[in-house]
Amino acid sequence: MVGKKPLKLPEGVTVEIQGRYVKVVGPLGTLTVDLPQGIAARVENQEIVFKKGPSILAQVFGLAFALVRNAVEGVSQGFTKELELVGVGYRAEKVAGGLKLSLGFSHSVEYPVPGGVAVEVLENTKVKLTGIDKCLVAQTAANIRKLRPPEPYKGKGIRYAQEVVRRKQGKVVKSAAGGAA
Repeated sequence: MVGKKPLKLPEGVTVEIQGRYVKVVGPLGTLTVDLPQGIAARVENQEIVFKKGPSILAQVFGLAFALVRNAVEGVSQGFTKELELVGVGYRAEKVAGGLKLSLGFSHSVEYPVPGGVAVEVLENTKVKLTGIDKCLVAQTAANIRKLRPPEPYKGKGIRYAQEVVRRKQGKVVKSAAGGAA
């Protein structure tokens, strides 16, 4: 089971536990995790130890461990998601409060980036999102990708960096000899 091992805290990260709330403070910021009911956590020797109640499922116990682990990693290192815009004329531009995207529509799309996520436009076709909250960074990247997901015939659209888009063949024209007369 995932949560049985103690979670080691890196240098510069402190944890305060108040009931079900775990407050993680690090060099990049502060995050608070609300543990599910029936799960307790305590700090011992720069490690967080989790304990579950008798009626708690293993999945919920693992979830609590993963949420705290992501908070610890976020305040110490941060999280990054990179997006690529693939298509003729597709480009991104950083504007005050968000992104301005040209995605082949008749108009440009303005996407307001939520607080806690920093946006950086590399070249014209690469967008880098960074932040300390893994869930918020990943959800923001998914919302931007949803504006123009990659299509299977030409591969145009917004995709994650290193994402492989499976391509379809498209129409096959019958040859003159085998076609209907």
